[in-house]
Amino acid sequence: MKTKFVGLALFAVSLTLILACITVNIYFPEATVKKAADEIVEEIRKKDAEEKTAPEAIKKEARVSRRAGFALVPAAFAQEETNVSNPAIRALKDAMKQRFPGLKPFFDAGNIGENNKGLVEVRGEGGLNLKDKAALRGLVKDENGNRMKLYAEVAKALNIDADQVGRVQKIFAESWIKAASSGWWVQKDAGEWVKK
Repeated sequence: MKTKFVGLALFAVSLTLILACITVNIYFPEATVKKAADEIVEEIRKKDAEEKTAPEAIKKEARVSRRAGFALVPAAFAQEETNVSNPAIRALKDAMKQRFPGLKPFFDAGNIGENNKGLVEVRGEGGLNLKDKAALRGLVKDENGNRMKLYAEVAKALNIDADQVGRVQKIFAESWIKAASSGWWVQKDAGEWVKK
């Protein structure tokens, strides 16, 4: 009987030590997500002037690539795009870029703002007619839908667990707020709204 007890105790101690050695290491690549968020937000929010000069920069790069040889082409263009990309992310970025000129007047007028969850939030519809209110609501709904898909796709591209998408979203929220123009409404972490 005593040997059974000692054997059981030894087994329990061994099992405890083995389980204590097993650690669950959930790695979250915060720096990579932040870099990707900053690059994606910057690309979506490019100013019209920057986009007008882009074709000239592409032509110049093509001339340099032709002179330098074929081997340099992939390296030159790889620097243009964020490392976190796939067809779904590119499609979402394109849709958001095209939508941004429609959202900008509402940001400028204070009707919408960047909340602390990485989403666009309606702050007020004062001064808008029914057509403009409907347009505003549609734009916000589409933008937020794309943003939520973007956060999930970025997490997937970086092999981040689906239960960590909220962390990706929070990092993107900081990038959206940082990219907001002066005079736009932004929400602080505590929930208060301020004009940037």
